[in-house]
Amino acid sequence: MNLYLIIFTGDTFRKEQVYEAHKSLFVEIEKYFTLHLVSYKEADSIPSNAYKMAFIASGGVEDAVVSNFSLLPYPITLLTDGTNNSLAAALEISAWIRTRDMKMKIIHGTPKEMVEQILIHHKAFAAKRSLKNKRVGVIGIPAPWLVASHVDYLLVGQRWGVTYVDIPIEEIEKGFYETTDDEIGPDASQLVARAKAIQDAEPDDLLRGMRLHKAVKDVCAKYKLDAVSITCFSLVQTIRTSGCLALSLLNDEGIPAGCEGDLQAIMSLLMVKELTGQPGFMANPSFIDAKRNEVLLAHCAVPTSMTDEFIIRTHYESGTGIGLQGIMHEGDVTLFKCGGECLDEYYLSTGYLTENCNLEACCRTQVKVRLDKPVGYFLTNPLGNHHILMRGNHEEAIREFMQQNRCKQRE
Repeated sequence: MNLYLIIFTGDTFRKEQVYEAHKSLFVEIEKYFTLHLVSYKEADSIPSNAYKMAFIASGGVEDAVVSNFSLLPYPITLLTDGTNNSLAAALEISAWIRTRDMKMKIIHGTPKEMVEQILIHHKAFAAKRSLKNKRVGVIGIPAPWLVASHVDYLLVGQRWGVTYVDIPIEEIEKGFYETTDDEIGPDASQLVARAKAIQDAEPDDLLRGMRLHKAVKDVCAKYKLDAVSITCFSLVQTIRTSGCLALSLLNDEGIPAGCEGDLQAIMSLLMVKELTGQPGFMANPSFIDAKRNEVLLAHCAVPTSMTDEFIIRTHYESGTGIGLQGIMHEGDVTLFKCGGECLDEYYLSTGYLTENCNLEACCRTQVKVRLDKPVGYFLTNPLGNHHILMRGNHEEAIREFMQQNRCKQRE
């Protein structure tokens, strides 16, 4: 990984001199990055798509930064170790930037602390770059009850660099009928062997679910899709199976996949995958316990890789096809959603998964999460229904990513 530091110093720029003055920090950085020190006067030589950051090397550079403000990648991040009055200069520059209603942050601390922050910053930078030119398949028409979960294709393309690709649901149905049981039989057998149990579902339900999985996967390959959302409820009537199993397995295989044609949720799943390398569980907030600050999250398409064990069941609402009841161990989790018509808002909270539930009035996978942010958000200012659950604490990486992309956090 390359890191280009745009050096602002009150002295004449000499690379060796700058390196020696800040050696403890630069040595720590070089454990992770190939470091390039470039004077701000030569910043035009840095590749346009390179990872770069302003380094305030000393005091007395405030005017130089202001005069060359256009050189700095936005949102502004100033790196300073405090040597030679550099922190004082960074504070003055920060105040000037904020008077212009622009976002900025200062990375400062011990060398180790600073590098930890740089790594988080770089992860967000890399995820943003990797999203560019991603293709998100929209199979069918988004569910009519998702009245607040639409996106503007043009605005989302401009902000995030992704392309939504509309695909008739008939293509999936055609692929389903062209797939034979012999083609998916071995995979079905392996899934059964991995499951803790089979409850409610019949062998034909499983085979039909696996045929749909292959049909969707083939469409992803045909259209070169990086993620896919399916209007799955119509499939219950046309091919007598639900999309839950197909979506679960696609997420296991590294293809973010969401249901009900929720265009905000599928982008949230894609962001999670690019940032953490992990799948997310797209779930309904089904019950809120304000006293315990808990939310019960439920859905039928949990990725099996997120579970300790799972039970093969029917789809909750229809009693048709396959839904998965996943069991997850207690532990730290992160709840996230990117929303708004151009995906410029987000919700984010860490929490603790306290228990698995088995209520009759909810989708098959049910987990209670005690959140670190007030659950009142869901009742007073929600971004919509579906939210994405991840195992582990990813708060810093996601917040940095969303802030780099100028998104507003909802509380």
